[in-house]
Amino acid sequence: MRIQEHPLPMRAHFTDSLVLTYAFPPEVLRPLLTPGLELDTYRAPDGREYGFAAVAAVALRGLRPAFLPAELGLEQVMTGYRVFARLPVDRSRTGTGVRTLRGLRILRSQTSSPVLAAAGAVLSRYRYERAVLGTRRVGDRLDFAVRSGDGRADLRVSAALGGPTAPLPPRSPFATGRDARRFAGPLPHTFERGGRGGDVLVVKALRTSWEPRPVAVDVERLTFFRHGPFQGTRPVLANAFHVSGVDYGWHRGVLMTPAGRRG
Repeated sequence: MRIQEHPLPMRAHFTDSLVLTYAFPPEVLRPLLTPGLELDTYRAPDGREYGFAAVAAVALRGLRPAFLPAELGLEQVMTGYRVFARLPVDRSRTGTGVRTLRGLRILRSQTSSPVLAAAGAVLSRYRYERAVLGTRRVGDRLDFAVRSGDGRADLRVSAALGGPTAPLPPRSPFATGRDARRFAGPLPHTFERGGRGGDVLVVKALRTSWEPRPVAVDVERLTFFRHGPFQGTRPVLANAFHVSGVDYGWHRGVLMTPAGRRG
């Protein structure tokens, strides 16, 4: 039996986190959202509107339920694919005013641990599966490599961590680095279809100082955007950010009703 509401608050320490964000036409991403969510978009200087999907590769340690000490946590390399989204909700139970939560809809997650894959399938909606994952740092270079069971979520990427701050990728739709950082991830929430009615399951993240740094990347292999709803599309690398040495976690999930649907 699946526990729908993400019952366990979790904690971890991010040794390295590398996030690659890709731009797509909005019509590619909107069908991937849970009902009640809106696509988080950006209008480029040329007037074109874009939605964004990202792959995050993370090396972490101390992954555990929040009530356990860090030394009992697991050391892992994990990846996740997600779409940037928004959820409008009523400000109060009386429905006076609307606020918008920014977050991510998770499409697929990977771990090398069979225990985590099994636990994630029961305790979360993050779509965990087993894969062969690895990372290494050689000087100022950070590498991640992933081999998925079905070949549809393979990844090989290198990031140059040294030197001056990297400029935006050549075809990025963002006008400025500040615009790009709004889509650097991870965002404060993740969203998934709730267990009843039109509710949305919301998991709120927490983190210590988060100062993502733009980096230059060499993406040798990324198969996720070749299949399914992405087949035939032309993803454009919009930004690449690295962060290290961050304490991270997330709260228990809660069900929230999208604005205008309370009845």
